[in-house]
Amino acid sequence: MDIRLRRVYEPMADDDGTRVLVDRLWPRGMATAKLPDVTWLKAIAPSGALRGSFAHQPGKYDEFRRRYFAELDANPDAVAELRALAGQGRVTLLYAARDEAHNNAMALREYLRETA
Repeated sequence: MDIRLRRVYEPMADDDGTRVLVDRLWPRGMATAKLPDVTWLKAIAPSGALRGSFAHQPGKYDEFRRRYFAELDANPDAVAELRALAGQGRVTLLYAARDEAHNNAMALREYLRETA
């Protein structure tokens, strides 16, 4: 499974494959016209309660991952939709978080690889 990660604010690349926004909220300051051909899978994003408790604090990332994986386990339709896209070729997961090492897209890619 070829899954890349990219901050939504970075320039898109020709070889991104299918671009999938995996955040629950639309990125701040980003016009929809700047993200052509992007699939927005709100359903696969962490719940609002989980996002709030994590608050992008690296020290809470392990707990966030554990709880997010449980949410993904309970959401097989959204996971299946993303797996179907990934089955067609490269997928680039787009996210808005500033922290490139501790975010939902990173955790989601790990989940998909571990449960393949």
